[in-house]
Amino acid sequence: MNILVLMIIAYLLGSIPSGVWIGKLLYHKDIREYGSGNTGATNTFRILGAKAGTLALIIDVMKGTLATYLPIWLGSDIHPIFIGIFAILGHVFPLYIKFKGGKAVATSAGVALALHPIFLLIFVGVFLILLFTTSIVSISSILAVFFAAIGSFFINDPIFSTIIWIVALLIIYLHRENINRLRDGTESKVPFGLRSSKKD
Repeated sequence: MNILVLMIIAYLLGSIPSGVWIGKLLYHKDIREYGSGNTGATNTFRILGAKAGTLALIIDVMKGTLATYLPIWLGSDIHPIFIGIFAILGHVFPLYIKFKGGKAVATSAGVALALHPIFLLIFVGVFLILLFTTSIVSISSILAVFFAAIGSFFINDPIFSTIIWIVALLIIYLHRENINRLRDGTESKVPFGLRSSKKD
């Protein structure tokens, strides 16, 4: 299959705004009008609850995984991550909701799952430790992707490592408003971990 076609399919997959569609179809709510206003799994958890948030998370991860597997399944010679990155771009700039999407953490994790699942497990472990310690999803995500970028050097895949660094910088940039709230001490906490919002 033509590489351009694969890129378009991956982008359209990534563009699926799971949190928005779940909210509208199942809960008659547009999550962009509540909480942080973000379309991703974190805001879906916060506004619609654990079931909806988990479903959104699974869909967002699978968008990256399925897109990355496309060239593998179809026997293309292109490195799969070059197709997976279009799913990430679709998640950040989704066609279906005027190019205003999420922060790409889950979809990027899906790309890593397809290529280096052990690497992803380590990333998830680091994220959960950070989340338990801070009870803040944004700082946990930022630090976890930074450590993932450093850890990518230990994988014998220079293309993967290079793209991971680019994606990590993109994710950190997309969290710039969160960084401002962290600096001001106003970032939201989750009901999990040592500094849980349940304790406030």
